Amino acid sequence: MSEENNATRRNHDPFFRWLFSDVGHLRNLLELAGKVNYDVGEFISAINMDTLVRIPDSYSEVDDTGEADLAFRVNVSTGAPILVGVLLEHKSGRDPNVLDQIARYVNSVMKIYDKNRAFSGIPTMAIIFYNGRENWNPLKRLEEGYPEYFRGSVLPFHCAFVNMADIPDSDCLTCEDVATGMGVVAMKYAYNKEKLLEILPRFRENLRKMPRNEASCLLQKINIYLKEYVDEGVLKELDMAFVSVGQKYGFVSAGDVFRQRLAEARKEVDEERKKAEEEMLKTARGLYEDGVPLETLVRRFNLTEEQICGK
Repeated sequence: MSEENNATRRNHDPFFRWLFSDVGHLRNLLELAGKVNYDVGEFISAINMDTLVRIPDSYSEVDDTGEADLAFRVNVSTGAPILVGVLLEHKSGRDPNVLDQIARYVNSVMKIYDKNRAFSGIPTMAIIFYNGRENWNPLKRLEEGYPEYFRGSVLPFHCAFVNMADIPDSDCLTCEDVATGMGVVAMKYAYNKEKLLEILPRFRENLRKMPRNEASCLLQKINIYLKEYVDEGVLKELDMAFVSVGQKYGFVSAGDVFRQRLAEARKEVDEERKKAEEEMLKTARGLYEDGVPLETLVRRFNLTEEQICGK
């Protein structure tokens, strides 16, 4: 498995999912994205974002994508009783299969089962949010070679690509939703510790206006997310930057609370990861006993031959 594909399956993906499964945060994310992406801006002008409803998770193909994908339905802005679909795909590394993944989701999820409808599918906007190290845009060369007649019809859905690095810090800092603004900044600068230490502490005053439980949860989630990218020293510096927030809430220190919550979260994550690895190994060994070639299992499960054979 390539390093880039590994990046798309990291444990940080649940941060995106946790934050933007909330329709309030999603509305603010779409507004931020619409300022830097024309297609997203046109899309949000055509829908009523107050009617966003999340589609249940049962569709998610966890083996392929981890837990990053989110699907919603929303009414159009004209007031007509018509629904369209919104699908979010988060990537932190290049993934050559991303458009095929989205096509499967749209085909299986964006449907309305009504016998009176001539067609069960609904028009869908898929938005790929990217926060990787390198420049990448899977849509850039999509229509090369096609005659003008087919432009805009190559994909069976609308699709936009948003590099989170393009969203200005100023827009994040002035976003009315602190969680969305901080979340975007944490993701766009995950590979740049100098910028993290410069920008994140500037949210401190806005954090002080949030309810205690919401601010504490947000700080905890960001800390857990960033541990994938930065060392403990950087996290401690960020801890100290938010000491005043902790003092407001009566914490002994923000750093103490961060470290305690981080330790608890790491223990939980480690336990879940261990359990998942044990299940995966058990499945691989079972398939091996059933005659599936060892080479195939090594590729499929990213395990060694010794692990599968129990040596």
